[in-house]
Amino acid sequence: MSTPRFHGKTVLVTGAATGIGRAIAVRFASEGANVAINYRDKEGEVADTAAQCRAAYVAAGVEDAAALPFQADVSVEPQVQAMVAAAVERFGRLDVMVNNAGVQTQSPSDETEMAAFDWVLNVNLRGAFLCARAAIRHFLERGGGGVVLNNSSVHEIIPKPQYASYSISKGGMENMTRTLALEYAGRGIRVNAVGPGAIVTPINSSWIDNPALRAQVESHIPMGRAGAPEEIAAVFAFLASDEASYITGQTIFACGGLTLFPEYRGTWAS
Repeated sequence: MSTPRFHGKTVLVTGAATGIGRAIAVRFASEGANVAINYRDKEGEVADTAAQCRAAYVAAGVEDAAALPFQADVSVEPQVQAMVAAAVERFGRLDVMVNNAGVQTQSPSDETEMAAFDWVLNVNLRGAFLCARAAIRHFLERGGGGVVLNNSSVHEIIPKPQYASYSISKGGMENMTRTLALEYAGRGIRVNAVGPGAIVTPINSSWIDNPALRAQVESHIPMGRAGAPEEIAAVFAFLASDEASYITGQTIFACGGLTLFPEYRGTWAS
């Protein structure tokens, strides 16, 4: 049996208790990585993620890796620093930081409360920067480079009315990805992002569980269906691997074609 491509590597995934974060954690476990599973308050869910990672190790025949929970609010600087330090102490090193934790709130922009606005920006953008900074500090200290991956969204380029804070946070994440990639490219650190479209995860339960709303959402997707978390996790695994060794500063959209201006898919006059 060939050695799994992330054997001996350590990956930290934020917001990994459910959804895309869980799928990313399980994917890296299935490829032999140690996985630090970050969560804020979903103890039951993170235990399920850890159990799925252990099952992935068994299925892959990996006996010398572990998936362990690490609690932290990614928007709080001391907690991020403690989390990364604890993961490095437990596993000996960190190789890949996946900034997946994210939240959103809905309200007309003129009615948006600043506390809600700040919460979204603090988790989605400030939190991603804090985690990226902590990882980069570790990469520079130990030498040998590393990888930072950000879970963005199609809404880094597609406006999302009534979700201004979310769209703004993802637009900022796109620029952060490019800026950090350029700043550290010469020191062996790659920084990329993945931009999911409509994915079947708990954050989208409002339309996933409503057949009429789901049909409406999927009618805008050129491929005609919502995506699965595992499909997004596969893109993260690719970008973390040596197969993506010459890619940095990019957002790879995994969206079923949502970024292709689908409303213009028919004949139209320019």
